[in-house]
Amino acid sequence: MSIVKSYNLLKFFLSLPLVLVSVLIVHFNVQANISDTLFLHEVYKDDFLIGTALGSEDIRHYYKYPMRQDKAELEIVNREFNCVTAENLMKPQYICPHPGKYYFDAVDEVMNFADKNNHVVVGHVLVWHAMTASSFFEDEKGNLLSREALIKRMREYIHKVVGRYKGRINYWDVVNEAVDLRTVIDEDGRSVQEAFYRKSKWSEIIGNDFIELAFKFAQEADPNAQLIYNDFTMNNPVKAKFVADMCSEIRKKGIRVDGVGMQAHWHLNYPSKNELQKAMNIFREAELKVHLTELDVGILERPDVQQDADIRRSMRLDPSFNPYTNSVPSNILSKHAEKYVDIFEVLLENRDIVDRVTFWGVSDKISWLNHWPIEGRTSHPLLFDRKNNPKPAYNALINLGNNFIRD
Repeated sequence: MSIVKSYNLLKFFLSLPLVLVSVLIVHFNVQANISDTLFLHEVYKDDFLIGTALGSEDIRHYYKYPMRQDKAELEIVNREFNCVTAENLMKPQYICPHPGKYYFDAVDEVMNFADKNNHVVVGHVLVWHAMTASSFFEDEKGNLLSREALIKRMREYIHKVVGRYKGRINYWDVVNEAVDLRTVIDEDGRSVQEAFYRKSKWSEIIGNDFIELAFKFAQEADPNAQLIYNDFTMNNPVKAKFVADMCSEIRKKGIRVDGVGMQAHWHLNYPSKNELQKAMNIFREAELKVHLTELDVGILERPDVQQDADIRRSMRLDPSFNPYTNSVPSNILSKHAEKYVDIFEVLLENRDIVDRVTFWGVSDKISWLNHWPIEGRTSHPLLFDRKNNPKPAYNALINLGNNFIRD
C-alpha cells in the first residue's frame, strides 16, 4: 500500500467514533481468520474430491422435483465441497415420467449451479430397479416390453440423457444396486453369505446382461465420462468380490467400467477399519477406482441387523429408536467423529485408488435418514447439525486432513 493510501486510511479511522472503530477491527480480524481457514475440499485437495448431495423441493408434483434453494445450505456447499450429486432429481422417474417424455428443467438448474460455482458433477443414476416409472417397462397397452424393445428404450434413454450433458458431467452412476446378499447353508451345513443378481424388471425382461449393456450405451454416449457401478453394503467382502468380478467380466468384452461406488450408508457400529481395508484390497486387485458415493454415519440404532440401504424397508416409529430428539450427548458425538476419522484414515491410506468422497447431504435436518428405515426420526448422520453448525466430526476431519502424513 502506498504512503498516501496509508495516510488516508489512518485519517479515515481517526475520524470515526471509537466504538465503530472497534467493530471494524473485529470485522477485519474475523475476515482474516476466515480467509486463513482451509475448508474441507481444500484440506483434501491432493487426495480426492469432496462432494455432497443437492436435495430437491417437494412441490407435490409427480415428476417435477426442482433443486432446493436454501441459501444457508448452498453457502456451505460452495464453501466446503467441490463436487455435487443430485440426490433424487436425476433419477429416471423424474427425467422420464412416461416413455418418450423428458423433463430436464431441474437437471439444467443443477448444471447451471455447478457451472457457476466450479463444481464437478456426478450424474445419479441411469439404470435402477427403483424410482423408474413402471411405464418405462411397458408398451402403450400396458404389456411388458420384449427384451429387444426394452434394450432399445434403455439405449435411447441413456443416449438422450448422457448425450445432453456430454462433456459437462464428469461421472455417471450407470447402474445402481443390481447385486444383493443373502444367507444360505453351504455343503457343510454352515450359514454363509452369498452375493447374487437382484431380481428386477431389468433382469426379468433383458437378463443380467442389462448391466453390461447399460455401460456399453453410456460409453457410446460420452466416451470421456467416468462410468461407475454403484451399490450399498460394498464393504462386505463377499459382495465386493462379486462386484469386482462382475466388472472384470464386463471389461473383458471391451466395455468400460471405470470404478465402483460404495454408497457408504454406515453406522457407529460398522464397518471396521479392517473390513473396509479388505474391500479396498479387492477393488485394488481388480484395478477399479473407488468412490464413496453417499456417505453418512448413523448414530440411531437400527431395528434390524441388516447393514443395507434398501429403500423398500419401512418400519413404524418407536420412541426407543429415536432417543435424541433435542440434543445428542457429547460422548455420542465423539464416537461419531471417531468413526468418520476411522473411515477417512483408510481412504487416505488408499488415496491412489480413491477418486471421490460424497456426503449424502449437508446437514442433519435434510438427511434421508430422518425418514428411513423409520419415518419421523431425528437423525444425526452428517457433518453439520440442524442449524448448519459444524459438528465434532467436521472438526476431526479437518484436523486429520491437516495432520495426516502423506508419503
